[in-house]
Amino acid sequence: MRINLKVLKTSTFRLAAIYLVVFAVSTGAVLGYVYWNTVVLLQQQTDDTIGAEVQGLAEQYRQRGLSGLLEIVKERSKENNGSIYLFTNFVGRRLAGNLDGLPVGAVGKEGWIEFPYGIQTKNGPDKHIARAYHLQLAGGFKLVVGRDVAERRELARVIRTALFWALGLAAVFGVSGAFLLSRNFLARIDSISATSRTIMAGDLSERMPVTGTNDELDRLATSLNEMLDQIEGLMMGMKEVSSNIAHDLRTPLTRMRTRVEAALRTGKDKDQTEALQSTLEETDQLLATFNALLSIAKAEAGQARAGFVPVNLSELVEEMSELYEPIVEDEGGMLELKVEPDVMIAGDRQLLAQLMTNLIDNSLKYGRDPESNIPTISLQTAMIDEKPTLIIADKGVGIADKDRERVTERFVRLEESRSAPGNGLGLSLVKGVVKLHKGEMVLQDNKPGLKVSIKFNT
Repeated sequence: MRINLKVLKTSTFRLAAIYLVVFAVSTGAVLGYVYWNTVVLLQQQTDDTIGAEVQGLAEQYRQRGLSGLLEIVKERSKENNGSIYLFTNFVGRRLAGNLDGLPVGAVGKEGWIEFPYGIQTKNGPDKHIARAYHLQLAGGFKLVVGRDVAERRELARVIRTALFWALGLAAVFGVSGAFLLSRNFLARIDSISATSRTIMAGDLSERMPVTGTNDELDRLATSLNEMLDQIEGLMMGMKEVSSNIAHDLRTPLTRMRTRVEAALRTGKDKDQTEALQSTLEETDQLLATFNALLSIAKAEAGQARAGFVPVNLSELVEEMSELYEPIVEDEGGMLELKVEPDVMIAGDRQLLAQLMTNLIDNSLKYGRDPESNIPTISLQTAMIDEKPTLIIADKGVGIADKDRERVTERFVRLEESRSAPGNGLGLSLVKGVVKLHKGEMVLQDNKPGLKVSIKFNT
């Protein structure tokens, strides 16, 4: 199988390799500790057993003499339990025991020795290892007492082999697992990269692949998809804005050009003066449109948030009521005021005033009673769900459910002929100011009319 070198360079493979090293070292340390303690314990048990038996035989020699020790050694040598005995005279001739002769190491001072010796099995002669203690007795006699340690050495060898196999298998499976994980991770990254290149090529409808596992890559892909949804919406909005700007600006510019040409052709001062006056009015409307666009852009960019100060929303609503109440009364209508005192928010007072102005102006334009054509407007401030809330309502025709979401977009006007005064930016500016103040605006049916509820989170 051809190894993809890109897999070896992934962070997943590196992290898995680091974890494998740490795991192997810790596992090796634990197994090594178990192996070491097992070997030491087995040898200690063997030495303790041999030492106790040597002391017992030496005591028997002192109490019962040579004949008693010979009798005991002969008796114990008949047992086939892995015990080793040898009792010799001063020239090394065997007097009793199951060894043929003195081991090579059983010379000089008494002490511990290890030596090979032969035994007879069903399959013939075999070599085993014995561990024994030899000591000098009075009269030059020698006594060797030991145990066959071949099985215990085999057990230690099995444990040691298992340790090496465990580390080897851990390394093999660890590297294989790291490679597979890295390959899967790299495949998902490559898929995201390919989608990104498609999007950069201009296809904003593409979205990052989501597997449904809800892992970190899925969460990243979901966040990127949400961002792409917003970008696509903004791009579509820009196209719609461009179309609406072209429509809204072409008509007044055409009128201005026609009016100026007609005045120039007549050559009369009166006609030219009237043309200049009309042109000035059209220019003011165009400037108002561009100022509104700049205000929306500033609000949506959050540039004004640094200058936020505590604002008494209740007092601001009362001031707006005093400003608009005469206008409403002149129209034969009524402005109702319901203010909970000292509703405070952190914000930009000028932008909040512009927000209220736009909403009240919309109520004056579109919030009139369909039969009497008289405006009825309600202004209210309150703490709802522990949040400062502003409510502006009217008794007009309202806004259909299907239009409430798009009506806050730029240059959207529900009046299809676009002949009524306005540029379709009022609610867009309101939306931008609400976003700047981290608020939430909801358009509701006032039965009849429209109710705009704005909850501020500041």
